[in-house]
Amino acid sequence: MNNVHQKSDSNKDQRQVREHYAAALKRATSSNNNCGCGQKDQNCCSQVDILYQDSDVKDLPKEVTEISFGSGDPVTLAALEPGQTVLDLGSGGGIDCFLAAQKVGPGGHVIGVDMTPEMIDRARENKTRVKADNVEFRLGEIEHLPVADQSIDTVISNCVINLSFNKQQVFNEIYRVLKPGGKLAVSDFVADRPLPQEMKDNTESWCSCVSGALEKNEYISMLEKAGFTNVEIIPAFGTDGSIANGEEETIDIVYSAKITAKK
Repeated sequence: MNNVHQKSDSNKDQRQVREHYAAALKRATSSNNNCGCGQKDQNCCSQVDILYQDSDVKDLPKEVTEISFGSGDPVTLAALEPGQTVLDLGSGGGIDCFLAAQKVGPGGHVIGVDMTPEMIDRARENKTRVKADNVEFRLGEIEHLPVADQSIDTVISNCVINLSFNKQQVFNEIYRVLKPGGKLAVSDFVADRPLPQEMKDNTESWCSCVSGALEKNEYISMLEKAGFTNVEIIPAFGTDGSIANGEEETIDIVYSAKITAKK
């Protein structure tokens, strides 16, 4: 009975995350709010031109950039090469997919997976808008990726894994779809110490990219349990936007980090 109850709670929480981002899409579109995680001037909010090192982001239309709910620049972190196949977890409106598509070129392929139907619809509209022929979007959950085994060169993600209620399953799935020698390169929120239980139990805080953050050592442990090696977690900036400059001693209990690992 307990397992059934826990599964029910997880499904409920996941539905709330989905509804949160459907609402965030509507708000962002109406208010030109392009802050991370659907929040404005709080939590993981940063402007696109601050988050991204890639100058190509400036060439994307506002229909793409106004719904960027990320916490960093996983495309630059991934150091993509022409011809690669890339998978973006929680692709939202498609900003990272379109940037990745430019890096891998016409001989490469980019797949975006998102569990929110409204996001998939918007991403597909944006694909037509920017004429990204080497990009496709699939409706699905990152815990159960609609992607074949060992078919991906690089997995990227931007402030999404922290939203999952079963992160070990996410890491297992990433490992499954990556080719041998494949790479994980994500921007995600990490905690530098245990979070209060009342914060973890707050679904709104979870949806806002805060209370779902794993502690650094736990994040590394889960990746290694899935089979990954060469795991690195480098702080980028705190939820208040302060730059961490890669220092281990972070400026906030929860911070954005650059995370890489190899299969």
